[in-house]
Amino acid sequence: MAVSAIRGGRLFYHHRRRPQLLSSSDNSLRRRKQLNFTFFARYSQAQGQGQTQDRFSSPSRLQDSIEGLPKLVEDIVQTSITTGPRGALRLAQGIQAFLGVGSEWLADVSNSTNSSAGLPTQMQLGLLSPVYLRRLFERMGATYIKLGQFIASAPTLFPPEYVQEFQSCFDRTPAVPFEDIQKILREELGRPIDSVYEYVDPTPLASASIAQVHGARLRGSQEDVVIKVLKPGIEDVLVADLNFVYIVARILEFLNPEFSRASLVGVVKDIRESMLEEVDFYKEAANIESFRRYLEAMGLTRQATAPKVYQHCSTRRVLTMQRLYGVPLTDLDSISSLVSSPEASLITALNVWFGSLLACESFHADVHAGNLWLLRDGRIGFLDFGIVGRISPKTWAAMEIFLASIATEEYDSMASSLIEMGATNKDIDTKAFARDLEKIFSSIQDLDTEIVVATARGTNTDATAISANLVVDERQMNALFLDVVRVSESYGLRFPREFALLMKQLLYFDRYTRLLAPNMNMLQDQRISIVSNRRSKYGDSFK
Repeated sequence: MAVSAIRGGRLFYHHRRRPQLLSSSDNSLRRRKQLNFTFFARYSQAQGQGQTQDRFSSPSRLQDSIEGLPKLVEDIVQTSITTGPRGALRLAQGIQAFLGVGSEWLADVSNSTNSSAGLPTQMQLGLLSPVYLRRLFERMGATYIKLGQFIASAPTLFPPEYVQEFQSCFDRTPAVPFEDIQKILREELGRPIDSVYEYVDPTPLASASIAQVHGARLRGSQEDVVIKVLKPGIEDVLVADLNFVYIVARILEFLNPEFSRASLVGVVKDIRESMLEEVDFYKEAANIESFRRYLEAMGLTRQATAPKVYQHCSTRRVLTMQRLYGVPLTDLDSISSLVSSPEASLITALNVWFGSLLACESFHADVHAGNLWLLRDGRIGFLDFGIVGRISPKTWAAMEIFLASIATEEYDSMASSLIEMGATNKDIDTKAFARDLEKIFSSIQDLDTEIVVATARGTNTDATAISANLVVDERQMNALFLDVVRVSESYGLRFPREFALLMKQLLYFDRYTRLLAPNMNMLQDQRISIVSNRRSKYGDSFK
């Protein structure tokens, strides 16, 4: 019974079938890029050393290089001036982080050489291997943690080993002393702290790389609030780091035209724009207010909410919001004590989020358990709008067909929808693409069936079985997503980043479904609205 309950609620499972063995050519297709361990090697292996040299040996390319050199030098000088002395400080911190992770690598190498198995292939890459690069990014702090999270959400741009490893790039940093937080509050508010807040808890509720959150109570209204404060010096760190990354990207594009065709500088600019949005709390406040207006316009305020923003005590570096009380959607015991039907609460969350995709200016693009709560009053609470996505009606229309085809296992439709979403200048064999997609989904489904059955037989309680299933499924769902992207790329497709953002949120919701409503198929259940005609009068007002 426990097994069938687990099976019924899974997003990508529909019926049991015998495992389909992939041929050697299929395996080579799925593993084709796994030998290219770094982003740079991915291009250098394809082009070869000869072509890189040919850039300078060919008269026309040499002329292009000569003409582009002054602009490159100008960019480097201008960026260095903008960075200023903070660049030297970050260089020193970078060297310290490099030495720290390097010592870890040397210790691991020493242990491996003492074993009979020898040195693992990935360890031979040194600090460029996924695991050590992730550790280096975490030591380097805010910019590189966010960059790591960008890598994790952009499988169309980075090799699968890196995408997989950076899924666990944790954004946890030591708390800033409360005295520093008080100083920022006084500077930003322009008046004594106790004239605005009756009480501010000196112990932070959370501390991440960019900001720190404290509980507080407003003076006068006595309302409970949370204060999100930008950590001191974080903007200088971001500017210095992003300028360095930009210079590296410009040099790489200059040396290798393949990087230019891959729009490496464009990718860096996207990362820069995304990160700078996160350190401007005016923009996060606007995202929250937009979502609250969407809820009001659609008559959903009794079903869901987002924290109210208190504009009189919010600035670019300080965000004061209503404090919501509740539990994450993964806390099954607490949820059962708050509502009679956890499944109904999940359906509400799904309908509200799906509705926001086109009826709101932006959608919440980080619905992990810490940001999606069931509140004490039974409503769904959406928290933390630092990361949002924007999707075009055309992309969502293709995405709908993709989701429907998963539910019905219509792989021709799935292939067509992915072709519609992906940018390509090639003629694609839709039938062959569909066959490759079917092999991926079939093999993942059967592998998961075997694991769930084994888990159920080896445990004594349903709760343990569900918990084990969640861990296994998350890894498999990420693997499935990467396989879909990998095969699509082999046909020349490149997806917009919003596709990855959407898929990541669907995987979160899939996890909640298996926990709270194991017998529900969220893509086929009639109570869940996944429709194209999302644009109401409210949505049209933004045109």
